[in-house]
Amino acid sequence: MAALNRSTLRRLQNLPQIPSVWEGDRRPLSNADSHMMLEDDDAPEEGGECILWVDGSEGVVRAMDMVGPDAGPEAIVRALLRAMEHPQSPAPAVRPQKIVVKNREIQFYLRGVLQDLGISIDYVPELPLIDEIFRGMEEVAINRPPELPPQYAEVLIEKAAHIWHDAPWRTLSEHQIISIEINQWDVASLYVSVLGQGRMDYGVLLYRSLESLKRFRERVVNDESFEDLEQAFLGQDCLFLTFESATDIDEDDEEEIDLADLPPSEIEPNFGNLHPLEGLRSILYEEEALTMLVALEAFHRFFRNSRRKLGAETFPNLNSRYRIPVPQSDGEIQQVSVKVSTMPEVSEELLQMLGDDDDDDDDDDEFEMPLLRDDLVPQNSFLSLGAVPWETVEFLRTTVQFHQAAEIDINTAGDGLPVVMIQTSHPKAKTMIQDLKEAGGVKAIGFNPGENPFEDEQYDLGILQTKNGDLYLFGEFNENDPVHQEARQKWERRCKLTNGWCGLVIAKGLMGASRGQPQFKDMVALFEVRWVSAKELGIGPLQLMPMF
Repeated sequence: MAALNRSTLRRLQNLPQIPSVWEGDRRPLSNADSHMMLEDDDAPEEGGECILWVDGSEGVVRAMDMVGPDAGPEAIVRALLRAMEHPQSPAPAVRPQKIVVKNREIQFYLRGVLQDLGISIDYVPELPLIDEIFRGMEEVAINRPPELPPQYAEVLIEKAAHIWHDAPWRTLSEHQIISIEINQWDVASLYVSVLGQGRMDYGVLLYRSLESLKRFRERVVNDESFEDLEQAFLGQDCLFLTFESATDIDEDDEEEIDLADLPPSEIEPNFGNLHPLEGLRSILYEEEALTMLVALEAFHRFFRNSRRKLGAETFPNLNSRYRIPVPQSDGEIQQVSVKVSTMPEVSEELLQMLGDDDDDDDDDDEFEMPLLRDDLVPQNSFLSLGAVPWETVEFLRTTVQFHQAAEIDINTAGDGLPVVMIQTSHPKAKTMIQDLKEAGGVKAIGFNPGENPFEDEQYDLGILQTKNGDLYLFGEFNENDPVHQEARQKWERRCKLTNGWCGLVIAKGLMGASRGQPQFKDMVALFEVRWVSAKELGIGPLQLMPMF
């Protein structure tokens, strides 16, 4: 048995002792009970046990702890010491004259540990005050509503799965707003803003008013402090659907893991409500659940039917009507008529709001966007220079998910089309293709000299130019690497045979057996583009600059 050290004993002995009787106990709780009492991150996964120390004379809780079922008897002593020295209720630090428990093992253990503190420890069959506290917690847990109404939970989760599969964030930005006219359950229209193009938080926000949406965007643009942003967040008036990993992710890995890389079975939807007077509520009541059900299904149908048009360079003016079936409590099906429309004018207004904020920084040359961007090719992608046989090129032209054809017939000389092969995960490959489509496609590929003056190193920078004029870094090669030099020389000789044509192949399967050697089935996009020299790129040698 562990014993208190002498300095702790002296400190406790110096506390004033009052003629009060404290009740103490340790009891198992259900998951519902434990999560009701503590923040979700702190509650043990298996429900755990609750330790309570209550001053029976004053009727106040002095200490409460949640511990795992495997925690030893030391846990109840730790809670007791805190109850004496640092009570959670507004009460002075004191020693009780007497302690009563209803567990013989706890009684004998406390007698051994506290024998020098002059506290009487007795056994009693009942602890009326603690019994009353636990009964109250059980009643609250029983009466607490579920996160989703049981009769709609399954269908809502199904609708959420449709949205995750649609991945509207690959097409729509947050400022591109879509309205859903419902006219049911005291809701006239909802205004949908899609989260996810930043590849951090994925989901949809369904605002109850345009005023709330615009006010939030304006505050995000103008407010800088964390407190201001938190108030702006809580001031929204919307329903929401967000997604998170169904399994715990370590904090160290959280920023590196993109949910889009996880299989659908590991994705979990979260529903909730935000309102200026309610704050954040992760529970949907019946009418809110019905509204969410109709809105998600309508948005899913609209996005599925209009995906190509929505991906255009200019946000189009579109609208459609749908009849959404809604299950009733009596087993009948109600048909709800909704109208879904894009809102180009509102979207332009929100974009202008962001543009005005960007203009504030234009006067400071230190913060101009870099000439060469590095946010296209996902981190940890597998990159190679090589050639694809002409027979394979013909096959890929008809089988890949996306094909950008050359403007003229390519001269099929040599052993194949010289290509840059980028292999990544399937979700990231889709995002990369979408990004390139939004940029108008790929215009050219070339190499440009670069240097790191701090390490006296010279580099060969692989550069991809999109049709809207942006330049992206796809690879950084040490100029003195003989393997790269040989591969590049072969690649450029092949480009000369094709009269300056080459290809970009995007492949999936980075984590599978085909890593580094993608098969036909792994190749999802083929861009046929021009090869350009460093002189034609016209940007000159690039130098790594320090970041301050």
